Amino acid sequence: MEQMEARQARTDNVRKALRAAGESLGSKFGMRSAAKHPNRVKLLVSIIAVKDEERLRETIDDCSVSLAVSFSATGTAHSQVLDYLGIGETEKAVVLSLIPESDEETIMREIRTKISLYLVGRGISFTVPLTGISEIVANGIVSAASEKTVDGSKIMTNDARQYDLIVAAVAAGYAEEAMEAARAAGAAGGTIIHAHAMNNTKAEQFIGVSLMQEQDVLLILTKREGKLPIMQALFDKVGLKTQAGGIIVSLPVDRTAGISAADEAAATEEHA
Repeated sequence: MEQMEARQARTDNVRKALRAAGESLGSKFGMRSAAKHPNRVKLLVSIIAVKDEERLRETIDDCSVSLAVSFSATGTAHSQVLDYLGIGETEKAVVLSLIPESDEETIMREIRTKISLYLVGRGISFTVPLTGISEIVANGIVSAASEKTVDGSKIMTNDARQYDLIVAAVAAGYAEEAMEAARAAGAAGGTIIHAHAMNNTKAEQFIGVSLMQEQDVLLILTKREGKLPIMQALFDKVGLKTQAGGIIVSLPVDRTAGISAADEAAATEEHA
């Protein structure tokens, strides 16, 4: 028995050494590790025509599971401009869905096909990484893909990301002014969600600014290199020190669908 255990230990040590050597060699040649990672939950944001909302739900349910909420919104792009987040002054549905990371590629591929997001202007979907989530929710979502893991080589890194989502919460009535400033800095368009601020009395004491109760939330998807000029333009025009009292933040974006013809062509070629 002791001899068998000793042989097994030597075998395990050899395997570890070979694995380490392979990883070291791969890193020298610029190869990413294909190690498997535990499943996580990601946020899928879809900005689509209201009539496509139910089809989106059915498409995700056919290949995975999601916990979703929906908001009514309005597109802001000029009719002659292909907007990153829809075309023209049209009613939109903004759907936030929590999905298993292992099903991310499949979901994006199915959405692209079944909601025709490969036709730029029909709508857009993109995923956002999460740094924290309720354990109960996370366990429920990933249980739908309990046998799946995530290929480490396909996890999006910061260097590989091409887009960011800018979120600007301004006083009601200032969304168009914010959008004009963003356009002047290079944004193609955005989506407006009407909202209201909660009781922020304590926070307002620290930041020294009173926030308006009725607010518009402006969502702008932009190429990463264009993010800072747009955020600066928004800060100058509708920031906290203006009457708009805007709070402006940005979020990293991983995978996308429906943004540009070039991106859709690349995605189609990748999955061919």
